[in-house]
Amino acid sequence: MIHASLKELAAALAAKTLSSVELTQLYLDRIARLNPELNAFITTDPERSLAAARLADARIAAGQAGPLTGIPIAQKDIFCAEGWRTTCGSKMLENFISPYDATVITRLEREAGMVSLGKANMDEFAMGSSNETSWFGPVQNPWDKTRVPGGSSGGSAAAVAAALAPVATGTDTGGSIRQPAALCNLTGLKPTYGVVSRYGMIAFASSLDQAGPMARSAADCALLLNAMAGFDDKDSTSLERPSEDYCRCLGQPLQGLKIGLPREFFGEGCAAGVMAAVQAAIDEYKRLGAELVEVSLPNSHLSVPAYYVIAPAEASSNLSRFDGVRYGYRAPEYRDLSDMYCKTRAQGFGAEVKRRILIGTYVLSHGYYDAYYLQAQRIRRLIADDFVAAFRQCDVILGPTSPSTAFKQGEKAADPVQMYLSDIYTIAVNLAGLPGMSLPCGFDDQGLPIGMQLIGNYFDEARLLNVAHAYQQASDWHRRTPAGLE
Repeated sequence: MIHASLKELAAALAAKTLSSVELTQLYLDRIARLNPELNAFITTDPERSLAAARLADARIAAGQAGPLTGIPIAQKDIFCAEGWRTTCGSKMLENFISPYDATVITRLEREAGMVSLGKANMDEFAMGSSNETSWFGPVQNPWDKTRVPGGSSGGSAAAVAAALAPVATGTDTGGSIRQPAALCNLTGLKPTYGVVSRYGMIAFASSLDQAGPMARSAADCALLLNAMAGFDDKDSTSLERPSEDYCRCLGQPLQGLKIGLPREFFGEGCAAGVMAAVQAAIDEYKRLGAELVEVSLPNSHLSVPAYYVIAPAEASSNLSRFDGVRYGYRAPEYRDLSDMYCKTRAQGFGAEVKRRILIGTYVLSHGYYDAYYLQAQRIRRLIADDFVAAFRQCDVILGPTSPSTAFKQGEKAADPVQMYLSDIYTIAVNLAGLPGMSLPCGFDDQGLPIGMQLIGNYFDEARLLNVAHAYQQASDWHRRTPAGLE
């Protein structure tokens, strides 16, 4: 059952061929055996997980089950969950026990009846593309344990890839769902900004952060998004829209679909193996009846510099709340209040978080706000306008997710700019607030997974999921699993 789809798991639970307790125990046993090496989970609590599974079994027995009731899930450790340690991958929150649930947790666990297996590892405060910045140590890629799983949702990606969980939650500020999905052979979706509530999701960059599902298939992502999405009056950025079924388009033919191929995504800078796999996927879409259209995103090359002004600026503001006064880490020795602030933040934050706070504080400071932050916001508008123009010519946009497959641990740790360029194809989607997803499309000559990215128009997640689903019905890349983990 560890490689079963969500529908298959739900059918087995409904037919009573297995219980949620048995299924949860199966995954807990795999976590106990494989997690010490992979480091995909920061926190597990088997007693709490099994108690939730027993509650789910009772709901199923009473005929009150939904499509996800009793199915285990890994929760990225950025979501507050009542009674669970919630660290955000940082020493600053190493011992923080959340007193409340994030809306995503409420919807998936309390309402849909899913069972949390634990809190998945992540780059500290979601700042990273390799899951090497976590205070709790790096996560290993199940496909090659010497390589990174991507970030910041690397623990979620590794957990699903290694079958430590059937599905997981992630968050995406500049590619943090899509890039690890690509590097671990998963399907991951970043919804339109505002579709999934950010309440209780520890903030990195508030105008960019968005939660989304990570799974093996588009069909599983659609089911998970059904439970995650929806208006939340606790989140001022949540969009009040009619609820929708994200599974409704699955299975529709692709005849007449126009796929845009941005010329800027198919130039230099992408590994040959990645480009060959993406091109093969494009050919498959032609066979499925889609029409290919060349489009242009002329300002996409500015997305990385604009992002690394806007995101650190928002991080500088958001992370000012971690001061050692009310909760979280506090320096053990200090002279006065100012000294406590300085020592707490110096000792509690890691190097990458400090780097981004310093950059963000600088670009917001007097004399530099207009030169950097304001200009970056203007570029952001140009990037969004490019997408609006492109979607007048096509229905979805296709390209690589990451310029390379998974790189070696430590390979880019000393060069932040090279690390930042790992997200060169994904960042523009966050700046524009669009939905984007990554899905498996092949392997390179070293046997490492390759992902392709699909980008949709605003609120077009259902069509995006169907475009991915159609490809997955015609291919088996997403069904392949790492060797040596049975």
